[in-house]
Amino acid sequence: MGLALSDRRRRILRAVVENYIQTAEPIGSKAVAEKAALNCSSATIRNELAALEKLGYLEQPHTSSGRIPTPAGYRFYVNELMEEHKLSIQETDRINLALENKMQELDRVIDQAGRLVSQMTNYPAFSLTAGSRQSTISRYDLLMVDAKSFIAVVMTSGSGVKNKLIHLPGEITEPQLQLLSTLLNTSFTGKSLSQLSAELNRVSEKADNDSYGLISLVVSFAMDVLEDLGRGSVHTSGVGHLLESPEYQDLSKAKKLMTYLSGEPEFSKMSLPVLEGEQDTKILIGPENVAEELKDTSVVLASYDIGEGLKGVIGVVGPTRMDYARVTAKLSYLADNLSKLFSAPQTTSLPQRERKALNPPKPPSGEDDKNQ
Repeated sequence: MGLALSDRRRRILRAVVENYIQTAEPIGSKAVAEKAALNCSSATIRNELAALEKLGYLEQPHTSSGRIPTPAGYRFYVNELMEEHKLSIQETDRINLALENKMQELDRVIDQAGRLVSQMTNYPAFSLTAGSRQSTISRYDLLMVDAKSFIAVVMTSGSGVKNKLIHLPGEITEPQLQLLSTLLNTSFTGKSLSQLSAELNRVSEKADNDSYGLISLVVSFAMDVLEDLGRGSVHTSGVGHLLESPEYQDLSKAKKLMTYLSGEPEFSKMSLPVLEGEQDTKILIGPENVAEELKDTSVVLASYDIGEGLKGVIGVVGPTRMDYARVTAKLSYLADNLSKLFSAPQTTSLPQRERKALNPPKPPSGEDDKNQ
């Protein structure tokens, strides 16, 4: 049905749809003539409007009013007539800033969880987000900004979305960008980080320099996204609490452990059982710890769900005489609330959900938290 429309009818339909989108008012033949820049009489335009109405693209709410689009008219407009909106640099910067702020908010929640654990237990605490080495890129979308820049949007296998504004040394056309998108979605999806690298090397042997340059810009961004997903992060809090325990009154003994916790401690290996779902909590006592610096301490861990198939861990580090039952109960309770926080509907702002989840009602306990 769309192929039967003449150029004039297409221009008239586009004028009606775009005017109605802007004004929410029916449009008459005189206004159509002005907006569609048609060099023909009002009588001709009225005939064309009547023909478009007969085809089901327009309707007339009242006999004396102009026309408005029907759902079929909107569909034809979207499929055939609509020009792609080109985002301004300001718009792309605003989107990128919003996404960056959202990630910072999530990072703050995880950091705050560790601080809360330390306050609840009077021990050093850590919060860990696990990296996912199995993540792949499931889709690429390329959005034209102008002749020398576009936005690359990648979706990961866990439904995460990342985007980047890419500036080009030369110009690119819309058809070239669509072709690039097709190639990326055909050859660079469903692949791990190492597989992306191998595929990029294979393409470099066949593609010309200009094509390979464009491909590598987007695929390199995708590889950075997967690398970040695989890295994970660790936050530590309350290291100074060690000095409150009699076991660490000897500063030379405390210094070794405090230095370890203040650096980039390797908690990921000891967290594997809870991260891989073997158990929700884990207690490592003295020599059971993999790090030499932790051989005289105990570590209690509890896992929480971040979403997108990822997990995190919160834990405390303290003397082997710690009250394991009490610490485990507190960690499990907080981990459960963190899982609820990350799975909560996004209609609630993150700071509000953060306060609610990280300040839950106290679990049943007959004792004050200060009695450790």
